[in-house]
Amino acid sequence: MAATNTNVATGVDDRVLATAQQIVKSLNTPKEVREDMLLILSNFDNRLSSIGSMINSDNNSNTENDRLDAAEKVILRWDPNSDVPRPSLNWEDSPDEAAEYLSAVDDIRRLVEDLSIGSESTKIVARAENAIQMAMCRLESEFRHILIQSTVPLDADRLYGSIRRVHLSFASHYSEIDDEFESFGEESRNSGRFHERGATIGEDSWVDLIHPDAAVDLSEIADRMIRSGYEKECVQVYSTVRRDALDECLAILGVERLSIEEVQKSDWKFLDEKMKKWIQAVKITVRLILVGEKRLCDQIFSGANESQEICFNETAKGCVMQLLNFGEAVAIGKRSPEKLFRILDMYDALAGVLPHLEAMVSDEFLISEVHGVLSGLGEAATGTFVEFENAILSENSKKAMQNADIHPLIRYVMNYVRLLVDYSKTMNSLLEDEEEQDMPNEKDNDDILQLESTSPLARRLFMLLSSLESNLVEKSKFYEDVSMQFIFLMNNILYIVKKVKDSELAQLLGDNWLRRRSGQIRQYETTYLRASWSKVLSCLKDEGIGGSPSNASKVALKEKFKNFNAGFEEICRVQTAWKVSDTQLRDELIISVSEKVIPAYRSFLGRFRNQLESGRHSGKYIKYTPEDLENSLSDLFEGSLAVSHHLRRKST
Repeated sequence: MAATNTNVATGVDDRVLATAQQIVKSLNTPKEVREDMLLILSNFDNRLSSIGSMINSDNNSNTENDRLDAAEKVILRWDPNSDVPRPSLNWEDSPDEAAEYLSAVDDIRRLVEDLSIGSESTKIVARAENAIQMAMCRLESEFRHILIQSTVPLDADRLYGSIRRVHLSFASHYSEIDDEFESFGEESRNSGRFHERGATIGEDSWVDLIHPDAAVDLSEIADRMIRSGYEKECVQVYSTVRRDALDECLAILGVERLSIEEVQKSDWKFLDEKMKKWIQAVKITVRLILVGEKRLCDQIFSGANESQEICFNETAKGCVMQLLNFGEAVAIGKRSPEKLFRILDMYDALAGVLPHLEAMVSDEFLISEVHGVLSGLGEAATGTFVEFENAILSENSKKAMQNADIHPLIRYVMNYVRLLVDYSKTMNSLLEDEEEQDMPNEKDNDDILQLESTSPLARRLFMLLSSLESNLVEKSKFYEDVSMQFIFLMNNILYIVKKVKDSELAQLLGDNWLRRRSGQIRQYETTYLRASWSKVLSCLKDEGIGGSPSNASKVALKEKFKNFNAGFEEICRVQTAWKVSDTQLRDELIISVSEKVIPAYRSFLGRFRNQLESGRHSGKYIKYTPEDLENSLSDLFEGSLAVSHHLRRKST
């Protein structure tokens, strides 16, 4: 019975409270008047003391509904699924609309946060969350649209025009090493074919990849998406769009997607161009484009460190891997000497940007891939250098130069090693871990003692040039004329010496090496003089003429002059066709010959002229004056097949 009375009382109280609440609400009075009425009612009956909190709670619910209605109205206005869908927000020309939309998103997000702290208005929460979901779909679309529309196309011409280049005078249009070597001479310098080391990029450089104003809008959108729990979607959109943009940058820089098989099947001219573009692209991509991309990530995802890191890693991975794939294909490709300098350029380019990549990229897998390709390019460079060494060591062409001029092999090797010296730092680092090879067997141990403390590259070049000299000696034996052998050796050894002197090779090989080769040239000159002129000069000796000048045998004198004339004319006829390219060496040889021949002839002629001139046909035997001989000698080593014009005139 007591329980029944309690239930009845409670029911009565509820009805009283509900009636009082309805009265207050129906009056629709201002807040101050409503509060006074509540105070009077609560004083009139203590059962009405809780009516204030009930009215306030209901009012709060109305306020939350009003807030949600206002924000939801803005969100729905831009809902792509509405009956009259509207295009994208005009962030640039109508910033107020964009600001209103973002403000609506902020209001709904705050409302959800407030309601989640103990509110029981589940219907409002559900509506708010649904509005947030619609808003995020719109913002995701806006984020993608702005990223695409505001991307700044890469201006490759401007980039290339502002980057400093280093040119080295060595032919980049290589051919395979054979017994001709015709494409590796100095003529390449004049024909516009040179080896280009590539570009140098200054510190603190970057390119704008997105219009600056758009980056601010993107940052605002990213902030809302991340705080609303849509970080994954935001990061995915950014990474996808920017990855495609970076791929387009590589295409503009001339980097194509080539398979390993396509790279390895490419002819050298095509591959050489691709390697040059790759070298430039690596430097520009890492030092300019990715630096700009990192700045963009940091700006758009400011305050969201994890998002910054993920976005940049995912964005950079695609273009970096594309570059690495080409590098790997080159590294495992066929090794031939003409590729060495391009491979070294690729190695230097990748090694140069590696610290920058390591500072920007936190993806350990990607960095390990870079290290792997760099190691592969290093192995390819050392392997290609070995191929070059072997090609020179095994070169055994039998074709002799027609005029004893500089052999194409020598021109090729010296231009090759001169350029190689510009890569000394890289080559030394790559060669230092290789096993030491046996030093050549030299009579003079000074060279060996000096080289023991030199760099790995210097030791290899020393051995290479020693082998080259031995090869020259063998090639000189193709000439039947012994004198021509020594002209050939002088020409080629001097060419080697001059190439060494005019480059950093001199520092690598040392003064002692140069002194020994210069002494070798002088020795060849002495041997040449003896081999060429000893027989002719023997005709100017007094032996066999039958006594003193006054009673010398005219027959013997005539024979001596006749033999001298014939020998001299033959030497001049033959050796005028020989070629001494170096002007100074040619002048020195002519002077040396003249100093031996002219005084001996003048002395002999002075002693015996009278005996022959007193007889008939003296001009048949005394054909030349000392001046005539000197003029004829001046035509030596011109490389002309024509007989000396001085000899022709005198003969007629």
